[in-house]
Amino acid sequence: MDKRDFAFGRMNFILLAAGMIVVIIGFILMGGPGSTDTAYNPDIFSVRRTKVAPIVCLIGFVSMVYAVVYKNKKEGKENAE
Repeated sequence: MDKRDFAFGRMNFILLAAGMIVVIIGFILMGGPGSTDTAYNPDIFSVRRTKVAPIVCLIGFVSMVYAVVYKNKKEGKENAE
């Protein structure tokens, strides 16, 4: 197979994997023990769960979108020739 047959280059896959790792870290930050019927856990409203983790996930999703639209300058010149 020729390199021109692939929609994404190597850098796209690296950026996509990095974004996915950031999203996974964000979801891990959201996790933790919850409240039950008999006991209330105020930690479910902690800053880590309500503010930090969603922002980390958003950054990860935005970086994944950037990875999809990223075009390597070297690859663009090779395709033009």
